[in-house]
Amino acid sequence: MPNQPISIFWFRRDLRLEDNVGLVAALQSGLPVLPVFIFDPHILDKLPGNDARVTFIHSRLLVVQAQLEALGSSLQVLHKTPKAAFKELMENKPIKAVFTNRDYEPYAIQRDKAIEHFLTKNQVTFHSFKDQVIFEQQEIVKNDGSPYVVYTAFKNKWLASLSPELHLKSSDTNSYASNFFKTTAHPLPTLGALGFLEATIKVPDATVTPEVIANYEATRNFPGIKQGTSRLGAHLRFGTVSIRELVMKARESSNKTFLSELIWREFFMQILWHFPHTVNTAFKSKYDRITWRNNEAEFVKWCEGQTGYALVDAGMRELNATGFMHNRVRMLVASFLCKHLLIDWRWGEAYFAERLLDYDQAANVGNWQWAAGSGVDAAPYFRIFNPMTQVEKFDKQKKYINRWVPEFQEFTYTPMMVDHKLARQRCLQVYKVGLAQ
Repeated sequence: MPNQPISIFWFRRDLRLEDNVGLVAALQSGLPVLPVFIFDPHILDKLPGNDARVTFIHSRLLVVQAQLEALGSSLQVLHKTPKAAFKELMENKPIKAVFTNRDYEPYAIQRDKAIEHFLTKNQVTFHSFKDQVIFEQQEIVKNDGSPYVVYTAFKNKWLASLSPELHLKSSDTNSYASNFFKTTAHPLPTLGALGFLEATIKVPDATVTPEVIANYEATRNFPGIKQGTSRLGAHLRFGTVSIRELVMKARESSNKTFLSELIWREFFMQILWHFPHTVNTAFKSKYDRITWRNNEAEFVKWCEGQTGYALVDAGMRELNATGFMHNRVRMLVASFLCKHLLIDWRWGEAYFAERLLDYDQAANVGNWQWAAGSGVDAAPYFRIFNPMTQVEKFDKQKKYINRWVPEFQEFTYTPMMVDHKLARQRCLQVYKVGLAQ
């Protein structure tokens, strides 16, 4: 039936068939559903040719494609701007509606408004749904309607507002699987056709056990413990796991620290949604008056893990080699860049954006502004991590350092690029002067 009206489901940050809110809504709409993914040049053109995240997305699309083929359907993958992609789809198929799940980053919001306008002009309805968070936008705010800017208050309201029967209900794709558009398989473009090579860095599988959740508080601060954290960041970023499933698992545990971390994720997402300017400017505007040194040679040493501070260097080398950095170490390397070297937090945020497999704009911006003292719920500017005492607290046996900086006790190891005491005094002075303006 070549003229049969259909609906589109547009995959973005939700690369799974299971418990996918927007997908189930599309399958319930009464029309056959063609699943679509768009490789957007606006995003791809900014990435290096061996970007591991593109390899991960492509591999995940192959999994989804295999699942759809088993149902007699197929994923259609396009490499065009979203507007050009939908124009092509509408020229070839009688599309009546497009379904998708909401994204809260500034570019995504702008993109979706433009696509909705374009589709509406062409008599195609656009439907978006909440899927990657438990609460979104205005759902967790103060009694006067203003957004929370302190995490603890946000967390308390989040927990008080949670109704498992309402917010954690799973969307059952299997019950509507017969409603996928029946078609022969559309071939997926190869990585090469997209302009990319297969990356050697791989995303670890999403396997979070009850033991990892139960022990999370006791293990998460120690980078030498190989399985002390969940390593789920990339899967949450690209939606290969359901946030509802993770929250249910976290609630089943007697230890609530893992759940708190999931709430932190939503806190930063709602901050970015309410305050999109924080991508480029300080949440606390007076911090944009700081006179950064921005020494490019020192920045390169930081990037390469050649600062002479073993825990800082271990973190940067782990990032460069694996696309991951332990969260405790992320705080230290960010503090070191902003406060020891007085390099603009935006430089560090951009470098992490290039390298992190689990890069999420809201969390990355939020955490970097926290480290610089300029964000919501931020560390005060006079809180400056001592890289040596951080080793004593969190890597005393030097398991992590030995793994990434094996030469740290050798004469060949790079000398400390700055004295901690002098750097601390310099930082305090520069911040004091900047904030007094």
